Amino acid sequence: MNTANFLSIPASIVPDQEIVVCGDTRFTYAACLDRVRRLAAVLRRFGVGKGDRVAALHTNCHRYVECFYATATVGGVFVPVNYRAKLPELEFMLTAAGVTTLFVGRRYVDIVTRLRDRLPSVQHYVTFEGPDAAFGGYEDLLGKATALEEETEVEEEDTAILMYTSGTTALPKGVLLTHGDFTAYVCGSVELADGTPRGTALLSAPLYHIAAAANIMTTLFAGRRLVVLPQFDARAWVEAVERERVTHAFVVPTMLKQLLDLPDLGDRDLGSLEVLAYGGAAMPLAVIRRAIETLPRTIGFVNAFGQTETTSTLTILGPEDHRLDGSPEEIQRTLRRLQSIGRPLPDVELRVLDDEGREVPPGEIGEIAVRTPRLMKGYADGAGATLPVHDGWLRTRDMGWVDEDGYAFLAGRRDDMIIRGGENIAPAEVEAVLQTHPAVEEAVVVGLPDVEWGQRVAAVIVRRPGCDVDAVELMAFCRQRLASFKKPETVHFVQSLPRNHLGKVLRRELRAELAGD
Repeated sequence: MNTANFLSIPASIVPDQEIVVCGDTRFTYAACLDRVRRLAAVLRRFGVGKGDRVAALHTNCHRYVECFYATATVGGVFVPVNYRAKLPELEFMLTAAGVTTLFVGRRYVDIVTRLRDRLPSVQHYVTFEGPDAAFGGYEDLLGKATALEEETEVEEEDTAILMYTSGTTALPKGVLLTHGDFTAYVCGSVELADGTPRGTALLSAPLYHIAAAANIMTTLFAGRRLVVLPQFDARAWVEAVERERVTHAFVVPTMLKQLLDLPDLGDRDLGSLEVLAYGGAAMPLAVIRRAIETLPRTIGFVNAFGQTETTSTLTILGPEDHRLDGSPEEIQRTLRRLQSIGRPLPDVELRVLDDEGREVPPGEIGEIAVRTPRLMKGYADGAGATLPVHDGWLRTRDMGWVDEDGYAFLAGRRDDMIIRGGENIAPAEVEAVLQTHPAVEEAVVVGLPDVEWGQRVAAVIVRRPGCDVDAVELMAFCRQRLASFKKPETVHFVQSLPRNHLGKVLRRELRAELAGD
């Protein structure tokens, strides 16, 4: 199925249903489809056909969503570009992808203008808000176009999105995701729109992230109204939930913490929320526990863990695993599971493997491998990345273990494992213990060079507001709960942790800073 059908099929069933909201702009299915097909006609006039690359550099907006569907309509490959990337990264991504048409938000026009002489493949430039002196204007082009009648036929293995994701290499990796990958994910996640109420989804994660890209497909296919925020802002997010009666939303950990820190959160009406999913980075236990205890009990929390390479979600920790009810023993079991990533979805197989590729027993740490029908086609040329797949199994480079009930836990990236005197130490195991201390808000554990032991265990701590604790107390706390070689040998206190835009802790920066002390 062409991913453009995720819009066109429901539009044929419920054309008058309102489906996209962005600021003061509201579109029905019919109006949205008409704009998409007129933009597809513009792309066709630009010479964009099957396999040609069309990129977008902007924050979220309804035109960005239309751009994806129009590219799919003509059989092109959509390249959502990280607007936080530096100039060399932007140049690499746009050049390596062979982009022929580039849509740009006004705030990024100056950046693109500086790069223009170094982007030989780009033949057409369009501003989402325009026109600009040197670039065509989006609405002007749409106004002069006649809508295409139907989508280009594609094969399941044809690439729909080329999405760049940073990894352990110096350059971003381009992940090739096919129409078949997204069809498997969307059709396996939601039911086709039929005019019955399906709620309202709030999109605030950036559209160059796999969770957001999957969202604009599942939401429109299911008939769930899509409310688009340009970027995440805690107050704007809450106001959108209240105004649009949002039922479904996705946040990363830093977003959730900013929401919880709003001074007037208790006075806001979040009663419409039914599902609040989170992911993109490890969720601190203190943050999700505070959310469960603070936000309305009617909200079902969902931890969705996945990768770009697997077309979004792999495992789910569902609402029932977020209920802090029952006996003290049951609450402790729930708190332990809140540090897991849940259990695999029905179309996902998960194993934990040792260095020789053998499956390890429950409770033993190894590398997580997954197999799913929506595994990426591969990596694009340019970054030197090779496909880490063996017999259909993707070696994720995430270390972890599975408990006796099938819940998966992360132990850190393979490159983050600490080897002290020949013993392997999983940072996540030590962090989990530290985060149970009542004075600890967040904890990150890294390995530092050590002449005698090879590496030593160092903990970086953010204290909980209003609480005090020192290094001696925390090391003693860990000594009572961990094997002696796993306890931190040094403890450093900071006001905040360095993170990327999705809330992932920048461990490499922490290690470099601590090693330089």
